[in-house]
Amino acid sequence: MSDLRRIAHRKLPKTIFDFVDGGANDELTMRRNRDALDRIGIVGRVLTDVSEVDLSTTVLGQRVEVPIIGAPTGVVGLVHHSGEPALARAYDSIGTIYTLATSASYSIEDVAESTTGPKWFQLYVWRDRDFVVEILERAAKAGYGALVVTVDGSRTGKRERDLRNGFSRPLRVSLKTLLSGVGHPGWSTGFVQHGRFLPVNFKTTGGPASHAESFQASFDPGLTWKEIEWIRTIWAGPLVVKGILHPDDAKLAVQAGADAVVVSNHGGRQSDDAPATIDLLPAVVAAVGDQTEVLFDSGVRRGSDIAKALALGARACLVGRPTLYGLAAAGEDGARHALELLRSELEIALALAGCRNVDEARQLELRLS
Repeated sequence: MSDLRRIAHRKLPKTIFDFVDGGANDELTMRRNRDALDRIGIVGRVLTDVSEVDLSTTVLGQRVEVPIIGAPTGVVGLVHHSGEPALARAYDSIGTIYTLATSASYSIEDVAESTTGPKWFQLYVWRDRDFVVEILERAAKAGYGALVVTVDGSRTGKRERDLRNGFSRPLRVSLKTLLSGVGHPGWSTGFVQHGRFLPVNFKTTGGPASHAESFQASFDPGLTWKEIEWIRTIWAGPLVVKGILHPDDAKLAVQAGADAVVVSNHGGRQSDDAPATIDLLPAVVAAVGDQTEVLFDSGVRRGSDIAKALALGARACLVGRPTLYGLAAAGEDGARHALELLRSELEIALALAGCRNVDEARQLELRLS
């Protein structure tokens, strides 16, 4: 995956690469996510006949060929003009689920039509409850199978790379951002021809600056578990709560009607003081038992990372940056290649640990190094 990241770094303007690659403040949480995963070793087992390794499993009753789910990532059209539809097709090609972000650069309907594969929809809860109802109705009508509510967005993390580049978050594209594309003609051509640099699933007047201000002002910082309970009453499909770190919050999510929780620190893009998610995963799994499924997010770069999360109780892992690196490197083919790398590495990791399927992976023996 590091090779795809290097290619993405070369192909993207610095402002866009840093937007994808960066985290909050000093990026300590980002490093904790990786350091914690790297510290975990997998104890190998031998002579167990791993001539075939079955990576399939189920997530919320949906069969997937690999325990990998596409994480919601906003305005993917900034990375490559093919954007979210290309990512959806890449995930579909390996037999798994893609999650569309509220702040996507293609519409709910466009992405739904881009592939017949299973898709989830991610929601930030806005102050305008009528808008929430409207967008959920659109997602349900378009066939999105589950709703992922992101709950760690009461404030936007201070992403210093973006601030230094004049590229703020929520999204504000400055003249400096646009000029940085001059030395990257491939990206610039796609940007000029397709212009996929703003979220399209909601409308504001004015340019990028006013759009960014409206986007930020629209989020509801007063969100509580009562709103999750309300969403449960209007969304008929499975409900996933993303951004859980504390086991007590996992229990509250279950009480509010969640069918799954995602142990996530937003990939280090919000708080720079959060522990590594892999260190928090076992406590969340223990807290909810078999009441709900637990998914893992933040820091996955290798297939062996997925094996470690499975061993600690995760049903599957959400993946974000790796497919964005692939998309930047080679469009849809690059995103698919990133997923193929993860799948291949996971299969190797399980085989060398003597596991013939995902269920056996949950019994892996791990050691801290």
